[in-house]
Amino acid sequence: MPAVIRAALLGLLLAWPAFAQPQAEPVGHGGPVRALAVGEAAAASGGLDQSIIFWGLDGRARHVARWHQGAVEALIAIPGAGFASGAEDGRIAIWPPMGGPEPDMVLTGHEGPVTALASDGRSIASGGFDATVRVWDGNGGVTVHEGHRGPVTALAFSDRGLVSAGQDGTLRRWPEGRVLAEHGGPILALAVFQGALAAAGADGRIHILGSRPATLATGPRPVVALAARGTLLAAAGPGGAVGLWDTAAHRLLRGLDGPGLPVWALGFAPDGNLWTGGADGRIRRWNSTTGRPLSESAATTAAIPEDADPDGARVFRACQACHALTAEAPPMAGPSLHGIFGRRMGSLAGYAYSPRLAQGDIIWTEETVADLFTRGPDVVTPGTRMPVQRLSEPSDLAALLRFLQTATR
Repeated sequence: MPAVIRAALLGLLLAWPAFAQPQAEPVGHGGPVRALAVGEAAAASGGLDQSIIFWGLDGRARHVARWHQGAVEALIAIPGAGFASGAEDGRIAIWPPMGGPEPDMVLTGHEGPVTALASDGRSIASGGFDATVRVWDGNGGVTVHEGHRGPVTALAFSDRGLVSAGQDGTLRRWPEGRVLAEHGGPILALAVFQGALAAAGADGRIHILGSRPATLATGPRPVVALAARGTLLAAAGPGGAVGLWDTAAHRLLRGLDGPGLPVWALGFAPDGNLWTGGADGRIRRWNSTTGRPLSESAATTAAIPEDADPDGARVFRACQACHALTAEAPPMAGPSLHGIFGRRMGSLAGYAYSPRLAQGDIIWTEETVADLFTRGPDVVTPGTRMPVQRLSEPSDLAALLRFLQTATR
């Protein structure tokens, strides 16, 4: 991190007497949370709704920034300063300690989504779909490292240098690019604690590298997020379970008493409490000693009309977290479905579509919507951000179409 930026961000922190007043209405993400960072005085979360929400450490939302043109995939708290975010738009934004509507600085250069960030307080490292690791130094320059065979999925500064992980299953140390370890599947998360490095991913195991190497088996599901504080290591994945591990004894201490929903992001607060974010768009705070919940944020979901077809409403609930039904609804992870029938794909003003949908070569009708949910969005619109969903029951598809015909008018 450039020294001049750190000084400026610290100046902002000292100049602001307190957070702006909290929002009058509950604030939450309009879709899954993909990234989370907890700093000395604030926290930040980012999601598929393309927004960053800045939080007080009491769990109350203080500010919403809608700046990135794409899903927010990575967030870090910069030691002694503010935050940095990376997104699908390929840009890295540097934010002040308390957040704000616009970033203080923007770093560009990645040719694709930015999926990983790390900082040691002196520099910022970034990794992305372009398979590069970039280190932004204190003089405004950037060093580009190449070696991964595919997207870079996680970064961490250890006491021996910068470490990167990739979908190619390798751990590499920079600047030399030496392979530290190689696994059979993608490595999705890294965490540094007390001189050791934890890496986890598709194999459902946490691999600890250091003076006391170990392998911790979490179960059959992938591990997609790690966070460390002292000897406590938190691990989470799409199965919804969050485990708290004692890295000194290499044993599982407890699991969180949560809703069992996919968890994509973790972060420890200065007070030792754990923050989580995931598929339902809510930010939750937990007592890491007991594993009990402390608070949870609101989430923005589509309001279902009271007179809606009940069977169609049941089917639509799988889409409710990402798509609004009315024109006046707040931004969500997916485009609003208001007036969808007769609308050309990728044409809703103000929404940052993925490249495939932006081509706009489909008109949404009952037939094309039915095709989307029969063959699946991965087939009909390859490259879309929409999760793969198919309706195999003809009665469910018919009910969804009836529901959309009335609820989106």
